Amino acid sequence: MAGNLSESSSEGSSSFQLILDSFLSSAGLPFSNLLSAERIARIFARHNGLFGTHGVYSTAVMVWSFLGQVLRDGKEASCQSAVARVMTYCQLTGKTTPTADTRNYCRARAKLSVPALRELSGEIANELEEAAEEHWLWKGRHAKLIDGFTFTMPDTELNQDEFPQQSAQSPGCGLPIARAVAVLSLATACVLDVAIGPYKGKQTGETALLRKLFAALKPGDVAIFDRYYCSFMMIASLLNQGTDVCARLHHKRRADFRRGRRLGKYDHLVSWTKPIQCPTWMDRVTFEQIPETILLREVRYNLVERGRRTQSMTVVTTLIDEALTKEEIAELYGFRWNAELDLRSIKDTLNLGHLRCKSPAMIRCELWTTLLGYNLIRTTAAGAAVLHEKRPRQISFTATCQLILSAWMNTACGKLEQQKLKVLCQTLADQIAVCEVGNRPGRIEPRVIKRRRGTYPLMQKPRQALRDHLRNNTT
Repeated sequence: MAGNLSESSSEGSSSFQLILDSFLSSAGLPFSNLLSAERIARIFARHNGLFGTHGVYSTAVMVWSFLGQVLRDGKEASCQSAVARVMTYCQLTGKTTPTADTRNYCRARAKLSVPALRELSGEIANELEEAAEEHWLWKGRHAKLIDGFTFTMPDTELNQDEFPQQSAQSPGCGLPIARAVAVLSLATACVLDVAIGPYKGKQTGETALLRKLFAALKPGDVAIFDRYYCSFMMIASLLNQGTDVCARLHHKRRADFRRGRRLGKYDHLVSWTKPIQCPTWMDRVTFEQIPETILLREVRYNLVERGRRTQSMTVVTTLIDEALTKEEIAELYGFRWNAELDLRSIKDTLNLGHLRCKSPAMIRCELWTTLLGYNLIRTTAAGAAVLHEKRPRQISFTATCQLILSAWMNTACGKLEQQKLKVLCQTLADQIAVCEVGNRPGRIEPRVIKRRRGTYPLMQKPRQALRDHLRNNTT
């Protein structure tokens, strides 16, 4: 994933080669040279984002420093802690040590190019997707999971202007909130692309954001999403670019299994007809290119789990090959739940549920740096999976993240010989492969907590009004 130790001496202060080599660079791990200083320089130069070539806070140093922040939480995620790690690195390598003042670090971090970070994250995810083992795929095809999520950010004026808080909240009492839609790989669990926008407003819904991500869905792929996205125009638009679809039927569309061509019980082929009116978000030329009808397959099956109410599911798909059984289609849609688990891992483990930066530009920078770190962790897990003949999704994301941070900090104390580094990387890969995700079918847990996190009431008035109230009561 990074350059060799021999390259680190020539790179000097332009990157954290000493720290990166601890867990990302070795012949013992597949997918090496993934995030070298050369790759960072190439992509940032394409976006005119290179800076600090001969200084301490160069582009590569800032990418890795910011990665170190988003991969941690608590006190270690602060800018002061990031500067302390840079100072430690410079002292170990004999470079000019910066001061403990965080202002220069924050100014340099603000120079990071968001488009470059997005391309860097996507390039890493796509390369791993192309290198995926055959048994990672679904019947030899790349399946892409699609789902939406929200995240909040600090309550600053700039953030509120671009990502307003929910309208039900009183002014000054809520947090700015953004909506996002992600495309994830079923094979590798990497995030291929993300579109974000305000929580409310024209063309800010999840379907509108998904239309911005069509480039991440390639011909021959299979897009898997829930019923919110299931519409004629969405399916037809994806079919036009050669992407198949497997989705739960929208709750407002009724499936009549007495019609169409019957393939089995609750399994038939049916034609959907194009709406008469052109949608407001689509131009007339594109609308005319949409076919009048599309042939789809609808199947219905029941989910039966002990201790839970039986649930009936109706799935619609463009996979009309009769060689595919009803059970295989049901299994394919069942993989959609992995998107929920992946997004939960990002939001909980990497703290994407609430970002820390105070301006929209830095919020986007923090978002893509977090996704870059997530893809790096997933790639490391995939490398360990290859070495131990497992699937990437068998490996625990949280455990991989913890082991990576542990190796990162241990080797930051001093240089390692190449042989010792190789042994460390091999040991790390073995430890990662051992930490598998628990297979707990039918697990039921109530959504309650035993220990209350605090007894403070929710804020119902702006903070300044509450301060004034306290002052008036004490005088």
